[in-house]
Amino acid sequence: MKYPPKIFVTVDVVLCRKIDNQYEILLIQRLNEPFQNYWALPGGFVDENEELEAAAKRELFEETDIQLYQVKQIKAYGSPQRDPRSHTISIAFYGEIDNLAVAKAKDDAKNIKWFPIHELPVLAFDHAEIIRDAEEKFLIR
Repeated sequence: MKYPPKIFVTVDVVLCRKIDNQYEILLIQRLNEPFQNYWALPGGFVDENEELEAAAKRELFEETDIQLYQVKQIKAYGSPQRDPRSHTISIAFYGEIDNLAVAKAKDDAKNIKWFPIHELPVLAFDHAEIIRDAEEKFLIR
């Protein structure tokens, strides 16, 4: 009998705001391994029986204290090497928020910061690729 492979599903959120005609992206500094202290998109594992969009909104709130009501799916990322812990497929989402929203680091986030989209630090996982895809799909109009 063959057993199903252990593949995990996660969500990531590219959250943007526009200030002075420039987009900024909210990143968290990771508290834990892998990629401890690296900057990353808010996100995490999907719970059993949880809708993907609900998971994205939940993870964003748990890590940033920002409640988002609408997100749009960017695409799925499934390279077997994208996460050193195991084979993980991530569904990435995009959201926008006004510049009055206050974010604070919670849960797995050591720190939190808004970065201009073209001045990003070195990012964990494949998050630079996810941000590029979000920019192409939602910001370049």
